[in-house]
This record gives sequence, C-alpha cells and structure tokens, in this order.
Amino acid sequence: MAGARPGRRMGRMAIAVSLAGILSIAPLAGLQSVLAGSGSGVVFGWGVDTLNQRGVPPYVTDAIAISAGANHGLALNNGGTVYAWGDDTFGQTDVPLDLSGVIAISAGASHSLALKADGTVAAWGDDTFGQTDVPLDLSGVRAISAGWHHSLALLGDGRVAAWGDDTYGQTDVPADLSNVKAISAGWYHSLALTANGTVVAWGDDAFGETDVPADLSGVVSISAGADFCLALKSDGTVVGWGDNRLFQSSSVPHDLSQVVAISAGANHSLALKADGTVVAWGSNIKAQTFVPAGLSGVIAISAGWDFSLALGGIRTSQYVAVQAQPEGFFTRELQWVITAILGVIGLEVLAWYLVLRRRKPAGADSSPTQPR
Repeated sequence: MAGARPGRRMGRMAIAVSLAGILSIAPLAGLQSVLAGSGSGVVFGWGVDTLNQRGVPPYVTDAIAISAGANHGLALNNGGTVYAWGDDTFGQTDVPLDLSGVIAISAGASHSLALKADGTVAAWGDDTFGQTDVPLDLSGVRAISAGWHHSLALLGDGRVAAWGDDTYGQTDVPADLSNVKAISAGWYHSLALTANGTVVAWGDDAFGETDVPADLSGVVSISAGADFCLALKSDGTVVGWGDNRLFQSSSVPHDLSQVVAISAGANHSLALKADGTVVAWGSNIKAQTFVPAGLSGVIAISAGWDFSLALGGIRTSQYVAVQAQPEGFFTRELQWVITAILGVIGLEVLAWYLVLRRRKPAGADSSPTQPR
C-alpha cells in the first residue's frame, strides 16, 4: 500500500541501534535472566525490562494463563482474577476493579482484553483506534485476541468479530469465513484457523504475512507476530512465514519437534515442547530469546515485543546464566569480549593522556615558552 504507514516501523527502533549500543548495552542484558519465581502457577519473564514488563509481581503464584503485550503482561488465576504489570502509559494495566469471572486474557500493544464466563468481553487501555470499544451487541464469545491496535473475538457459531484499527484491512473479516476454531491478531494482520486445519489470513501483506503457504494443512494452533506468522501442525512441527529478516519466522530450528504450543512476538518466536522446555529463535537484541538455563516444566508461553513470559516451570536459581546464541554478525560472547576490550583500551588512553599532560621536558622551567 502506497503512502506512509503511521507507527509501522516502531518495532524496528529496537533493532536500529548504534554499534556502540550493541557492544555496550545488549551484552549486559543477556548475561542474566531474572526469574519471577518457581513452581506451578508462577510466571517467569526474560528479555527487556525497561518498563518492568518482565517484572512479574511476586504475589502472582496461582496463574493458569498468561499474555505478553508490547510492554506489559497479563496473568489469570483459576478464580477469574486478572493480574497486570509493566507499562501503564495508556492504562493497559489498570484492570477494572469490578472485573471478575474471567476465563481468558489477551494483551495487545497498549490495550488489554478479558473474556468472561458469560461470553462477554471487557477491554481497557489505549482506545486511540477504538480497540477497546467492544461492540455493544457482542456476546457468545469463546476466544479473544488483541493485536497492535485492533481486537478479534471468536463467536460460538464459528464466526469472527473484529474492531479497532483497520488501516490495512486487519478488521475486514472475510465475508465467507466460517467454522473457525482459533484466532490470532498480529500488528496489522489477522489469522483464523478453521475446523478443517486450514489457515485464513487478512490485512497487511507488506512482508508476506498473509500469504499462507499453499500446502499448509493439519494445523492445530496459530500465532500472529508483528509482520510474520507461526502455525503448529498436528505432528508437532512448526511452520513460519512472513518477515524473516531477523530469522523469526521461516527460520524455525530444523530439529524442532514435539511442540505443543507456539507464540509469535514482535521479532522473535517461542515454542513449548511436550517435555515442558522452551525453544526460542529470532531477534535477541534484548535477550528475548535467551531462555533461562534450567527452565523446565513450563505449561504456557507468550512472546511480547522484546520480552518473553512462561508459566509454571522450575528454575535452578534466581539468577541463571544463559547460553549465548548468534545475533547477526556478533555473538553475545564476542560482543562481551569486545565490550571488555574497548573498556580496557579506553582506560589506557585516558591514563596516557593524563600522564602526558603532566610530563615536562627535561630542563624545562615553569615559565611560558618564549618566541624565538
């Protein structure tokens, strides 16, 4: 589509950093992953934490579901209570005080959705594009999904309702779409999984995110990221398409199998295996794919903008050293070594500068040099 795209490339800002920033900041973020806790019902977070988006409150110990937005997180307990943390610029973590009986949650860029047991939807946070303006006649909902600035709801009869930003047709649900069993909202596109295991996509196609592979079938789960998509097949394998410039979509690890859940973030992907371990790939600029060492027993995952969440699991320690993975030309180990070398060189240069400033030539007095 011709013309400027408002906000379209905000996600690239985290990537287009200076070389100095890569060498000095990113390695520090990847050295340790702070885990929120351990045991079933506890939420783990890793990746960027500038807005406390992975700083899960310590009282969240009974969660049964999680959802990561752009810079905030949500958790749901079995009593129907919703927890929220992270960025609250638009009130996306201000859970309505009277909200109860929730059975599902979904975090968008800066808004949040909750599905209640009675089939109604509650929404709060940013409403710039009408993404929290839940249709008044919406009822009988069985699933929800919050995108960048739009929202989706799956109705009991297999139809899909959509509202919010429609700049790229992301809320223009195909008229003939029916028999849907799952939905997922991306940044500017939307996905639907039908009962026969096929995937339907609509909205922005700048990176081929709505070009569903023609031979894709047997799909049991879907996830829409920023400009890419993931699909989980019944055989436990994962297929990705769309933007792959940071190896987040079609660059699925070749040996990845026995997957039971998937989640697509802004520029990274997560997969949960049957053995309770997590695999991540794609951008690691903020350590969002640095799965904490020793993390196992996970029962749910969710990928945000530059951070990741996992539910349940076991950790070996509060601070866990993580193994570095390649990120572009530099690996994390190389970045750290270069950072240390540059630091030493900087100190040496400063020391020599101070020495030379104080050193005086032999026989020189303190009077100014006279012109010849």
